Amino acid sequence: MSETYISDQNFNQLNFTDSPLQIGEYESCTFQNCNFEYANLSQFKFTDCEFTDCNLSMCKLTGTAFREVVFKNCKMFGMPFDDCNEFGLSFCFEGCALNNSVFYKTTIKRTLFKNCKLVEVDFAECNLSNSVFLNCDFSGATFEKSNLEKTDFRTSFNYTINPEFNAVKKAKFSLSEIHGLLRRFDIEIDKNS
Repeated sequence: MSETYISDQNFNQLNFTDSPLQIGEYESCTFQNCNFEYANLSQFKFTDCEFTDCNLSMCKLTGTAFREVVFKNCKMFGMPFDDCNEFGLSFCFEGCALNNSVFYKTTIKRTLFKNCKLVEVDFAECNLSNSVFLNCDFSGATFEKSNLEKTDFRTSFNYTINPEFNAVKKAKFSLSEIHGLLRRFDIEIDKNS
């Protein structure tokens, strides 16, 4: 079965739940206002692509390759990034809702997350070293045996990270959110003193 190779195409306001995107390799393509909800994107390859205002919630991602992919203002609930092809896995997220997505055991160093909702996201055993989280909400997100070395959390909030079970060397945190590192110790921090 031969795969399709498509480059420099713009896909606008398409509903891929009704008529699925053709399996293949997409390079330097843009997807705008497209609906991929519950789509099977397994074995697809996306390189230097941009997804803007798309709904990618609950997509199947078995063996999917994301290389230098940008997601802007996308709804991405329940995305199993742990099923992706790890080779060259690299993306950035801006203004995205990634609630209940899974990055379990992925290596996504130097990833930028900006203005994202990361509610109940699973980052267990994930290598996020040198990543930057700008103004992100981590309510209920899981960090366990995660590599967070040199990761910047200074403008983010609602995280619970146990320094005993995660690598946090040279990670950056804000004083106002320091309780997220101490929560498991059940101690009280007086913010007025």
